[in-house]
Amino acid sequence: MGALLRFFSKNALFVFFVFLQLVAIVLIFSKNSMQQSFIAARAAAFNSWVSGYIDEGTSYLKLKQINEDLVTQNKALMLELYGKDKVAKPNFRKVYDTIGGGQIYTFVDGEVVFNSINRRDNYYTINRGRLQGVSSNMGVIAPKGIAGIVINTTDNYSLVKSILSVNKIKISASLKKSGYFGTLSWKGDDTRTMTLADIPKYVPLKVGDTVVTDGKSSIFPAGVLVGTIAGYEVDSKTGFWDISVELSEKIGKLSKVYVVRNLKKSEVQKIDDSLKVQIKKDDQ
Repeated sequence: MGALLRFFSKNALFVFFVFLQLVAIVLIFSKNSMQQSFIAARAAAFNSWVSGYIDEGTSYLKLKQINEDLVTQNKALMLELYGKDKVAKPNFRKVYDTIGGGQIYTFVDGEVVFNSINRRDNYYTINRGRLQGVSSNMGVIAPKGIAGIVINTTDNYSLVKSILSVNKIKISASLKKSGYFGTLSWKGDDTRTMTLADIPKYVPLKVGDTVVTDGKSSIFPAGVLVGTIAGYEVDSKTGFWDISVELSEKIGKLSKVYVVRNLKKSEVQKIDDSLKVQIKKDDQ
């Protein structure tokens, strides 16, 4: 107590000065609305700053629980996506072709699990096989156009030869506008285009004309989109049009596909075989 009294006695003037300053400040801010607003704003800002740090601290303390919840949710998702047998039952539907012959096709959906486009003969694998009704020499189409032909199958998978193959894949296709048909093949260079040959040069053409399958084989139904004419010139060797067809389906981006099953394929095959025999007889 004595020390306190000695402090005030030695610093009486300074203490009195501080007291007067406090009284002046109180009077100023209690009588002036501008200063009151200033103080209120600063007080609100300080409260917000303190509240923010409190909220951050609370959130930090909750991170452990949040992380545990996320781990649980991710585990459930992983089990749903990868922990179950995802071989779903294929969807079938019947489609009658557009040429009026009563030919019936069924389609089974599948997904591409491997694909190549950088070889002269390209292949891809789909997750449908014998157990889902897929067999060799069935056509494969994608949402925007033709995509290939099945060449081998296992119980649940099939190997498909892509339309981007130079050897042993020729598809009968026609000009949608005129109906003239020819042979579609790939030259092995541009993955975006194929070549349509055997169209007579007197047939009128125009860039942008649509090319479709003509249904004259047992592999693809009539009217499946192939692409559009990108350019054309007369082949000096054959005298027919050499037509560049820009594919409507980007083969390098294949994901969802549909395998075509011709229910009358065996009947058509018998006729084709008898024709070959007859041609041999005629040649003898």
